[in-house]
Amino acid sequence: MSDSSPVILITGASTGIGAVTARVLAGEGWRLVLAARSIDKLDELASELGGPDVAVAVECDVTEWADQQAAVTVALEHFGCLDAAWANAGFGAARGFLAETPEHWRDMVLTNVFGAALTIRAAFPALKESKGHLLLTGSVAGRRALPGSLYSATKHAVHAMGESARQELDGTGVRVTVIAPGMVDTPFFDKVPSEAPLEADDVARAVLFALTQPPHVDVNEILIRPTAQSL
Repeated sequence: MSDSSPVILITGASTGIGAVTARVLAGEGWRLVLAARSIDKLDELASELGGPDVAVAVECDVTEWADQQAAVTVALEHFGCLDAAWANAGFGAARGFLAETPEHWRDMVLTNVFGAALTIRAAFPALKESKGHLLLTGSVAGRRALPGSLYSATKHAVHAMGESARQELDGTGVRVTVIAPGMVDTPFFDKVPSEAPLEADDVARAVLFALTQPPHVDVNEILIRPTAQSL
């Protein structure tokens, strides 16, 4: 791995889309800062990807500003730069405004919305320095309201943040992309959706596509559904 290889910070990197994309990007020559609360899983993934020359693990609760700052600091101190940051951490809730607990709602809103905003804030200066790339994980649910879905509202917020960040970063050379998957076969779902879902690798390839466009091309949003998904 070369010292000139690009560096990406991924939150929510311990499982699912984040972990699979980390593997894909490592295979394409990226160096990675893997951030999540599950440090044991991150350590295993970092070791699998090639150890500290390729990937480092950072225990990070995305709702904590100090943790987000620390993740960016690790990228800068360990690899010397930050070329991309992906606010990917998030989780869902059952539909229905009488479902779930208020505590679950609070944690979801803080993770999906506040956490994404903190990733943007923490990475902002480094990305402007590198003329890098900011990515956020949205959702099909962030493109249209779903019945009784507070999760849908959090993802609408993520899509709005992506556009707001793009406008603020206009003229800096930083690109902004919202990755908006439909149903994906990952631990996000308690059971595999009845439709033939996307695989995490499908989303990873969408991320790679956005990252590898020429500097003058900013793919602002990738909405990716399974063929069998009607919504």
